[in-house]
Amino acid sequence: MTASATGLRRPGSIVLISCYELGHQPLGIAGAAALLQERGFSPGLLDLSRQSLEPAAVQGAGLIAVCAPMHTALVLGIQAAQRMRLLAPDVHLCFFGLYAALNRDLLLESAADSVIGGEGGDALVELAEALERGESGVPGVSLPGRPSPPRLARPRNLKPAREALPPLSEYARLEADGETRLVGYVASTVGCKHRCLHCPIPPVYGGRFFALPRDAVLDDIRFLVASGARHITFGDPDFLNGPGHALPIVRGLHREFPGLTYDFTAKIEHLLRHRDLLREFAETGCLFIVSAVESLSGAVLANLEKGHTRADVEAALELTRNAGIVLRPTFVPFTPWSTLEDYRELLEFVRREGLVRHVDPIQFAIRLLVPPGSALLGTPQFEPFQGDLDRAALSYRWIHPDPQMDALQGAVMGIVETASSREWAPERTFVAIQEAAWTTSGTVGGTADPPPFTLPLVPGEPVPRLTEAWFC
Repeated sequence: MTASATGLRRPGSIVLISCYELGHQPLGIAGAAALLQERGFSPGLLDLSRQSLEPAAVQGAGLIAVCAPMHTALVLGIQAAQRMRLLAPDVHLCFFGLYAALNRDLLLESAADSVIGGEGGDALVELAEALERGESGVPGVSLPGRPSPPRLARPRNLKPAREALPPLSEYARLEADGETRLVGYVASTVGCKHRCLHCPIPPVYGGRFFALPRDAVLDDIRFLVASGARHITFGDPDFLNGPGHALPIVRGLHREFPGLTYDFTAKIEHLLRHRDLLREFAETGCLFIVSAVESLSGAVLANLEKGHTRADVEAALELTRNAGIVLRPTFVPFTPWSTLEDYRELLEFVRREGLVRHVDPIQFAIRLLVPPGSALLGTPQFEPFQGDLDRAALSYRWIHPDPQMDALQGAVMGIVETASSREWAPERTFVAIQEAAWTTSGTVGGTADPPPFTLPLVPGEPVPRLTEAWFC
């Protein structure tokens, strides 16, 4: 499939494609573009979550690189690759990013000429230079029959090249204090030092993380503010992997832009360990923190090796409230080990703690995703449930031992989709999910539960949120 790609330095001969990046202006291709520009290339940038794939955008390209930082992006990227092959049959098609690494073998068998794991910016530059010479063998670049491990290295001091991307007004916004604000999406680190078994990061980064130069992060924030951003989302897998790195960044941000707000993601255990920092985060503009709670069940948390307990979640919730920061938990409520009793207790916890508006409804419907390369594969706890690889879905099949749990997951997903299309209030959606959970008769757990408590269908207290719900 690989074609010679001479003349790659002319404009349009390299095209960087993003398909989805959590509703944000895509950082993955902006970072790669900066590295390519540094070496004299003039790549085109295309965000298919906001722009259409026009023939003129890819015809004549020698190299098309598709960024796949998450599962949804990869599924969409493979679909787009089929059309790009028709429009540019001689192009070298490369996939890069976290989920490209996990699905390397599948991609090389079908959609890709090469795959680059992790962030892969320097490897992508070297691939472009090699193709310009009529070659393709580059360390860190996997080719059919020639796998290569990811090259993980400390990022260099380069501001992402965002100029050619759609404006921030095209992307998710912040809703807070009765207004909407443009949002900039940045990262201060890549990788993660933790090894949660269901997370896609440990198989690629192996418990390592790398800090981006602070000057580059702050320069990127300055550019975003000049572009209209009034809120910053830090897209790090865990902003508190390196609190000594994070604090100077938010202090500098606040000193330069006192009215700018921000949010970040952090593990429950980090919120407990660094509780003394929460007040300063609030004072420097932190509105909310996203944390992957996943479950309240001790069995599920142990099987995922999450590193926290239900009591820890309750403690973190109290700490963030006392600091004046909203905690927005995310969940994976449907796993092979989750019971109907677990699910009902999760809903009751959310209701009792007043978290209905803190949780995007999609979080009540998420089913454990097990991609190729997942650390869960072959483990004693998952092996009894592990089925065949669904190549189209890029995930291993598994069936819950209680068929009603799979039925409930489908019902909740249907409720969430209906609620989204009809713009239901969060309370109405939550009540519908409650009713589905309490009318399910599971064979595992909770057979004599009382009827659910239903919330009044009136708006609750607003909490800061992004206008596009998080999805993997």
